[in-house]
Amino acid sequence: MYLVGANALSEGIYFRVRKFSCNFKNARLFFCSILPDLGSNMSILASRLSRIKPSATNALTGLVSELKAQGRDVIGLGAGEPDFDTPDNIKEAAVEAIRRGETKYTPVPGTLALRNAIAGKLERENGLNYDPTKQITVGTGGKQIIFNAMMASLNAGDEVIIPAPYWVSYPDMVALAEGTPVFVNCPETKRFKMSPEALRSVITPNTKWLILNSPSNPTGAAYTTKELRELADILLQYPNVWILTDDIYEHVIYDDFTFSTIAEVEPKLYHRTLILNGMSKVYSMTGWRLGYAAGPEELISGMNNIQSQSTTHATSISQAAGVEALEGTQEFILPNNKLFRERRDLVVSMLNQAEGINCLVPEGAFYVYPSCDGVINKTTPNGKLVVNDTDFVTYLLESEGVAVVQGAAFGLSPHFRISYATDTELLREACARIQNACASLV
Repeated sequence: MYLVGANALSEGIYFRVRKFSCNFKNARLFFCSILPDLGSNMSILASRLSRIKPSATNALTGLVSELKAQGRDVIGLGAGEPDFDTPDNIKEAAVEAIRRGETKYTPVPGTLALRNAIAGKLERENGLNYDPTKQITVGTGGKQIIFNAMMASLNAGDEVIIPAPYWVSYPDMVALAEGTPVFVNCPETKRFKMSPEALRSVITPNTKWLILNSPSNPTGAAYTTKELRELADILLQYPNVWILTDDIYEHVIYDDFTFSTIAEVEPKLYHRTLILNGMSKVYSMTGWRLGYAAGPEELISGMNNIQSQSTTHATSISQAAGVEALEGTQEFILPNNKLFRERRDLVVSMLNQAEGINCLVPEGAFYVYPSCDGVINKTTPNGKLVVNDTDFVTYLLESEGVAVVQGAAFGLSPHFRISYATDTELLREACARIQNACASLV
C-alpha cells in the first residue's frame, strides 16, 4: 500500500510515502481506484496535436545534419532554400538599422516603411493597389502568415481546398485551426495543375478557402494567365470561396514564363483574395524570417489580432532589410535564375536517364517532382521489395547517401521531390548516384 496525502489528491498528484502491510481494505481499494484516474489525466499534450504531424522536409534536413555529423557521406536535396548568400546591400541595410538603434518593438503589422515598400512592389509589379495602413501585414515568414490567416478565418467544419501535391504545411495548419482539408488530385498527366472541372467538383457550401501555389512547391509547376483565368471563372460563381495565393516563388521562373497572380487576372476576386509573399526565396533570406500578406482590411485586422498574441511582430532588423530587398537593386535575380535553370536542366536530364524514373520540366521554383512508378515492386540488392516512394527514398539514402523527400509527404505518390538549390557538382554527383541505385534494382 502507498499513503497518499489528501492535499496531493486534490491537486491531481500523488507521491510515495512508504510501503507496508495492513488490513486497511477500504484504504487499499480507495487507492487502487484513484490511481488509474490520475494516470489517465497526466498528459501535458493537447488533443489538437493529434491533428498534425511534424514537417517531413524539416525532419529530413535534421536527419541529414545528424548523418553528416556522424561522418556519413550524404548529399541532402531536401532543403527548400537557395544556396546563394543574402545580397550585400540587404545585409548592409540590416547593419545600418542596428547602428541607428532600430532594435525596438515595431507595430504588430510591421513598420510603415516596410508596408509602404510592399504596397509599392504590389502596384509596380502586379498592378494591385493596397492601403499599407490597413491591408498589408508582415509576419515571421510566410508560414506564420498562412497560420494567422487560417486561425483568423476558420471555424470547425470549414473546408479548405488544397491541390495535391502540396507544400507539406498547408493541411496541418488548416487542421490545427479546426478546418477540414479537401484535396484535389493533380497528377503528372495534368502537369500537376488543377483543372477548372476538378475545382468545381469539390466546392461545397462549407468551402471557405482555396490555396493556390504558383510556381509550386513541390513540383515547380506554374499556372499561366490563361489557366488562372479559367479557374477565376469558376470562382466567380462561388462567392463563399476565398483564395489564398502563395506567390513566394513569383520571381523564380524560367523559359520566358510570365507570372500572374489571380487577383491581377480577375479584379473581381480582389476583395476575397489574400496574397502571400516573402523575402526567403528570391532574396535568399530564409533565416531572416520575413513574410507578408495583402488582402481585405477585415481579414488583415483579424490576422493582426492573432499575431499580437503570438510573436507580436517580425524582428525590426529583418524588416529594415526587407525594405532594401524590395526597393534596392534587383540585378541579381536574373543571374541567379540562369544558374537555377541550368541546374534544373541538368537534374531533369540525368533523372530521365535513370531506369524507372520520369521527370517533367517545371516552369519555376527550384524543385523537380519525378515519378518513381517504374521502380515500384522492384527489389533492392539486399532483397527488400520497393513497395512505395517511401521505400524508394529510404533505399536511396541507405545505399547511395542521397536524401530526398518522398511524394507521400506532399500528397501524391509515387514521386519524390528534389531541391536543386545546391551546388551544381553535388547535384551531378547525386543524380549519378540515383542512376546507380535505379540500375541496381531488379
